[in-house]
Amino acid sequence: MFKRVRPFFLTVETPLHAGSGTDLGVVDLPIQRERHTGFPKFEGSGLKGGIREAFETNHAEIKVNSQEVKISDKDVISLVFGPENGDDHGSAIGFTDARLLLFPVKSMKGVFAWITCPKVLGRFITDLSLANVQGIPKLPEENTVPDDCKLLFEGNKVILEEYTFEVKMDEKCSKFAHWLSKNVIPKGQIFNYWTQKLQKDLVILSDDDFKDFVNLSTEVITRVKINNETGTVQTGALFTEEYLPSETILYSLILTSPIFVGKDKNKKVFAKNNGKNEEDLVMEYFIKGLPPVIQLGGNSTIGKGIVRTRIMDL
Repeated sequence: MFKRVRPFFLTVETPLHAGSGTDLGVVDLPIQRERHTGFPKFEGSGLKGGIREAFETNHAEIKVNSQEVKISDKDVISLVFGPENGDDHGSAIGFTDARLLLFPVKSMKGVFAWITCPKVLGRFITDLSLANVQGIPKLPEENTVPDDCKLLFEGNKVILEEYTFEVKMDEKCSKFAHWLSKNVIPKGQIFNYWTQKLQKDLVILSDDDFKDFVNLSTEVITRVKINNETGTVQTGALFTEEYLPSETILYSLILTSPIFVGKDKNKKVFAKNNGKNEEDLVMEYFIKGLPPVIQLGGNSTIGKGIVRTRIMDL
């Protein structure tokens, strides 16, 4: 059973394709979506696989439990993420599905806005309660923006895509936007622009309006396959793919448990020591070993799925 929980965030740098297979609808290769809401998501299994690959190719050394360990050490990765032969023992780390938190939409002013809705925020706060996160501001109401929003026309209107929404400036929205900017956006001076933009350009829409945007405003790209012999499009090789756009922000929960091998000598750096439990040491390894940039989803060879990570401070 998992004993430690830590939220972490994924900011999409290049369009992300979390594929759900072929489809008979308008898009040949759609992205993964929740069945009951239609909101985009990234399955926990795919997330775990992508992160495991990032650890396997990271040859830096970190200190865990007062011992030096190479992040890509095969035995350590096997203990944390599970062995190649899944029958040997279970993994000591898990991930919830990455859920949508903020979705970027083209705006008449300010280039784009981040949108969300009460449904998404309410579920987000519920998920954070599993990690006992404290100091969360009150949730803003729908059709509100921060006090210093730069997206407004005629004082109380925002134009997103071709739709106009009447909104009001709200102190609760301002406080929540500032809290998000401090906890979600990656750290560092190079991200100051994005931190400040989130503080100003957050729009809380109704659940129904948000659902429409995340269903109708994703990126859909048409691709073809070229026949090497003729240099023309191969017959039947025209297809469309759906992507989550750049600047989308998702969140997931990291879940850690004790190591599932019996003898301490087989637990390596995760053997209980100096009052630290195994689940805490697994979390320490993950936090120190997670790269700031990883690749997730399909089409990595054409630069898709570059994602920035941010583990929430507790």
